[in-house]
Amino acid sequence: MYKWTTFGLFLVILSVWGCREIKPPDLLVGDMKCEYLENPLGIDTQEPRLSWKLSSGTRGQKQTAYRIQVASTQDDLNKGRIDLWDTGKVSSDLTSQIVYSGKPLTSRTRCFWKVQVWDKDGRIVKSGPRAFWTMGLLRSRDWQAEWISSSEQPPPQTEPNASGPPPPWFRKSFDIGKSIKQAYVYITSLGLYELHLNGERVGQDIFSPEWTDYNLRLQYRTYDVTSLLQQGKNSVGAVVGDGWYSGYLGLRKQREHYGQQNSLFLQLEIEFNDGTRDSIVSDGTWIWSEGPIRSSDLLMGEVYDARIGIEGWDTPGFDDSSWKKAAVIAAPSGRLVAQPSQPVRITQHLPAQSVTEPRKGVFVFDLGQNIAGWVRCKVTGQAGDKVTLRFAERLNPDGSIYTKNLRGAKCTDTYILQGGEEETYEPHFTFHGFQYVEVTGYPGTPDTGAITGCVVHTDAPFVGSFTCSHPMVNQLYSNLVRSHRGNYLSIPTDCPQRDERLGWMGDAQIFIRTGSFNQDVAAFFTKWMRDVKDAQSSQGAFPDFAPRMGDKRFIRFEAAPAWGDAGVILPWTMYRIYGDTHIIDEHWEAMKRWMDYLQKTNPNLIRRKGVNNNYGDWLSIEADTPKDLLATAYWAHDARLMSKMAGVSGRSPEQAEYLSLFQKIREVFQDEFIGPEGRLKGETQTGYLLALAMDLYPEEQQDRAAEHLVSDIQKRGGHLSTGFVGCGHLNPVLTRRGYNDVAYKLLLNETFPSWGYSILQGATSIWERWDGWTEGKGFQDPGMNSFNHYAFGAIGEWLYRYVAGIDLDETLPAYKKIKIRPYPGEGLSYARAEYDSIQGKIISGWRKEGASMTMEVSIPANTTALVFVPAPDVDSIIEGSTPASEAEGVHFLRVEENCSVFEIESGTYRFSFPWEDE
Repeated sequence: MYKWTTFGLFLVILSVWGCREIKPPDLLVGDMKCEYLENPLGIDTQEPRLSWKLSSGTRGQKQTAYRIQVASTQDDLNKGRIDLWDTGKVSSDLTSQIVYSGKPLTSRTRCFWKVQVWDKDGRIVKSGPRAFWTMGLLRSRDWQAEWISSSEQPPPQTEPNASGPPPPWFRKSFDIGKSIKQAYVYITSLGLYELHLNGERVGQDIFSPEWTDYNLRLQYRTYDVTSLLQQGKNSVGAVVGDGWYSGYLGLRKQREHYGQQNSLFLQLEIEFNDGTRDSIVSDGTWIWSEGPIRSSDLLMGEVYDARIGIEGWDTPGFDDSSWKKAAVIAAPSGRLVAQPSQPVRITQHLPAQSVTEPRKGVFVFDLGQNIAGWVRCKVTGQAGDKVTLRFAERLNPDGSIYTKNLRGAKCTDTYILQGGEEETYEPHFTFHGFQYVEVTGYPGTPDTGAITGCVVHTDAPFVGSFTCSHPMVNQLYSNLVRSHRGNYLSIPTDCPQRDERLGWMGDAQIFIRTGSFNQDVAAFFTKWMRDVKDAQSSQGAFPDFAPRMGDKRFIRFEAAPAWGDAGVILPWTMYRIYGDTHIIDEHWEAMKRWMDYLQKTNPNLIRRKGVNNNYGDWLSIEADTPKDLLATAYWAHDARLMSKMAGVSGRSPEQAEYLSLFQKIREVFQDEFIGPEGRLKGETQTGYLLALAMDLYPEEQQDRAAEHLVSDIQKRGGHLSTGFVGCGHLNPVLTRRGYNDVAYKLLLNETFPSWGYSILQGATSIWERWDGWTEGKGFQDPGMNSFNHYAFGAIGEWLYRYVAGIDLDETLPAYKKIKIRPYPGEGLSYARAEYDSIQGKIISGWRKEGASMTMEVSIPANTTALVFVPAPDVDSIIEGSTPASEAEGVHFLRVEENCSVFEIESGTYRFSFPWEDE
């Protein structure tokens, strides 16, 4: 009886349980990446880092464990035959910076991976999407290719301002007699290549291989070309332009900083279905010819003669009987490495907005935006008609294009028509910075459809957005994003138009927080920090720009305060944004050498020596910040960041050493530069900003220093005077020190100097100078007057972090713990930002509605946040329709600085509360 009763009870329980609605775990895995890249081909990191993001519609959802599985084929992964790495169940909430620790990876290995996670209740989540990466060629003996060129000897060195020789076009035909399983091309060049296979262009990349110091490091790319090959006859070809290797580079009217002889290095590896392999490599069996590109230079532009027809040059049946034999040349000294960042690509096409004719036969097209790139030109005419395209950022009063600020860059593309039907022209190995295009020699009268702008930049994902109620501020945000696009092109350049376009380090460190809100820059700066390291001097000085050009005359460009210091600031910033300690480890010795250099040259701890250049607060307005003050402030800042990096990377002795150095420099700074009542030597806005931002004031004098800062702003009629160095600190310091109203007034100013003033003058990007063009004076000195320079766009950091309120918690990196603290101000009735962080999408927005305000907050699964609601009466705050202190996932902590502070779990929230403008 007892046994049957128990069994019957069991059946009842089982029946009830079976009728329950069991919801699957509400947690999704996505955005899987390897070394910050989506499904990368040909990497050379043998212990790559993996990451993913989580999303959920449930508040408080998080990961409690994960399992990564990696197999050498997709089929093996799907069927559970895991031969490379299986972590098993790992109790951890980590979703990024997870280092592969499986079977050693060798050249050509294909790695297919998936991740399973367990949710907050310990329930296993269905596996996310599959992802993969492949390994490149890791050993020198893996390469069978030879370097080939158009001749055994380099061409004669060109005279200043002269064009280089026409780019060589290389090709090789070959037969394939078996069915193909897989095929990859590994390719690089000295110069820039454009790769073709069987009549198709391979990939969408442009400007590959990208800029490095080619004497030290030369990047190669990997392409999956399986679908482009065929059984039977095939043909592979490439054209190699000058690019950074042998073309003109900044500041000197000179070509060939790295070398004179453009060359190609290619290895096509084919795997057949029967298990055998074959390779087609660049060698002495290749042939070459000149083609329609008569010259092509990044700065000067391109000449293209369509009458020189080589149509079908990249197909098997092309008649190449007149082509010459390629020459095998010696390999360069630079080490072959895989490109670690996203390539440069065309990302936007912009139709012309209008066309005018300021002089007969001279047509000026306006794209409506100042961009980096080129144009697509459609034209119909007779053979030999010559269409000339010139590019400019601004117009003269008579409607003609203004080109004086281009200095030595010709920025001219010339297209000679083949004749007949409509022809479409785009250049190959050049780019320009422009909003306006002058077209001459055009047959007939063009309409706006004749010209389309092609926007080019490093094609990393854009991850942020900002909008508010003020049209001018929205235009400012659009402008800074546009300057970001125009200058994150392989390296973080200063400008895309004149004869410079260098990777200036001061500009880069000033803008990186804004840049990282706009775009996922992890891989981009991983690459560029290697350029910085390559350019470090033997004495330890970091360069002013990177890559360093091969010409030794540029050696004086090093150790500039706020510029060289980027070698320390950028790794710390990468750690804070992405939780990346690898970049600290990779560059630790270089950073130490920099710190040793500074101390050796300045034993008295005032940084006046060992400085080849001191640009000061570059392009400030009637304010001369003492250069030794600025330099010493940055040295102290470096020491403090070195101490913090030592701490997070397990270097305890050096953590204490650099903290001690910071304290000593701080004391010397106070003795040398801070006078009675907290007045600073020079009494400039930038001086006060640096001293406050870098914690160089005694605590008891910080309020007085902020008062002096605000007093200087008021003396200038409520205007700024900061140059590059001070600009990014201006509004954040004012807001943090209790002068948010002053910060908003500076943001919304429309009189000179201000962000708004340039916008009123028609700016569609950020200008290099506050006074690039002013009423009455017109254009500034054309020797230094770019209209696409992102440094003053560093205001974007304040828009994201302080206006919208998305910030990092001080205690944890990588947005694992998020700080939501908006600072509403007079002049805006709403503001909203989104940021797709390494953890997932964060949203923060606020809106004033009469006597109340609402805040919209969303944070990704697997994170928490501190939310500062600007209302000190916690009982007045409603979340959704519930008192905030009682709402699900919301925990009241304290009242701080007139804000009620809550800790929230992941999810989406809406807070409402009374509000009065001050």
